[in-house]
Amino acid sequence: MVKKSAQRSALKYSAVVTALFLSSSAMAAGTWYDARNDAMGGTGVASSLYGSAVLANPALMTRAKPDDNVSIIVPSAGIQVTDKDHLLDKVDDITDTVDRYRTVLNNFTLADFLRGYPELRAASGDVANKLSDLRGNKADGSAGAAIAVTIPNDTLPFAFITKAYGTAHVRANVVQGDIDYLRGVADGTRFPQFGDQNNLRSSANGLAALTTDYGVAVAHEFTIAGQPVSVGVTPKVQKTWLYNYTASIYNYDKNDINNSQYRSTDTGFNVDAGLATTFAENWTLGVTGQNLVSRDLQTKEVNGYRDTYQIRPLVTTGLSWDKGPFTVTGDVDLTETKRFKSQDNSQYAAVGAEYRVLDWLQLRGGYRADMRSHDENVVTAGFGVSPFNKAVHLDLAGSVGANNTWGAMMQLGFNF
Repeated sequence: MVKKSAQRSALKYSAVVTALFLSSSAMAAGTWYDARNDAMGGTGVASSLYGSAVLANPALMTRAKPDDNVSIIVPSAGIQVTDKDHLLDKVDDITDTVDRYRTVLNNFTLADFLRGYPELRAASGDVANKLSDLRGNKADGSAGAAIAVTIPNDTLPFAFITKAYGTAHVRANVVQGDIDYLRGVADGTRFPQFGDQNNLRSSANGLAALTTDYGVAVAHEFTIAGQPVSVGVTPKVQKTWLYNYTASIYNYDKNDINNSQYRSTDTGFNVDAGLATTFAENWTLGVTGQNLVSRDLQTKEVNGYRDTYQIRPLVTTGLSWDKGPFTVTGDVDLTETKRFKSQDNSQYAAVGAEYRVLDWLQLRGGYRADMRSHDENVVTAGFGVSPFNKAVHLDLAGSVGANNTWGAMMQLGFNF
């Protein structure tokens, strides 16, 4: 059976991506978290500041003003969890129930049999009820973190970027035969035999993908037919770790997740690119493409199951209006966000706004929707403070949606 801490592993696993940093995405449509942009619905293709442009659209690095200095982000980080079925709470709740069943079974005696084994019958019924409640449940989590250094100039602004982002998917695969057996023991219609517990087949499956990018971004502004057009590109080395941990619910152990028998790795090359142009004084139009090189990466086969993680180009267009203390912006994905093949694809649209109350205080809000109706729609909000003559920037954001969806983001930046 299961150790007491093992049943909590589904909760730990949904957060394993974060742990691996320190480890579609659901909040950031692509591969980044930026607390300012995320507070504005997860936008940024046309509204990012020059210091965080490398995260969303490298072409926007040309937006730096003559008096802007080197920008350092250390770090940008975020996490989002969707637990529609409250799986994490349910798995945590089953811990004591399975522990009690295991204890009763291990201490089963002839005297218990002669008395009609009431303790085992009660414990079996409790486990059956918990398994029934877990059947078909799933939870999803995503996380990201980045460090960026941007050097603005009039000719070829450039940036160094290191980021890690990942997604985790946990599901319970409850077998009806387990429930039938346990309920049979509970109501006395099934006589328990030694070794029956080894035939229980309900399992838990945890899939996770962690990708790290190491890149250098450059941008330049051209004049095309009298119109200024900025182009940015980020070639990068990309390494991905895939985890396929499938085990019996009764033996699920978080300490095994990082075992080499469940983990596979792949290293390759990829590239992000973007365009941006300003028009009518206050308007900016942007287009960005992330991971323009498609790659299919297979997990290891575990207990007869394997999955494929899909890295696909994600193309997003954005439009922003900026005047005085106000910024209003919107982004729309032109392609789908893909993750594991066993997961549904998503495609996002977002709107957001910022009001700069004071030179050092900014208020933000937004809304993000999945046009495919697979991920939950979220309302976002946040604020930024930039004291010491804007030399330090602290941005915080949060999101909330239906079906127990929540997220949190932070970013700390310095201008020199």
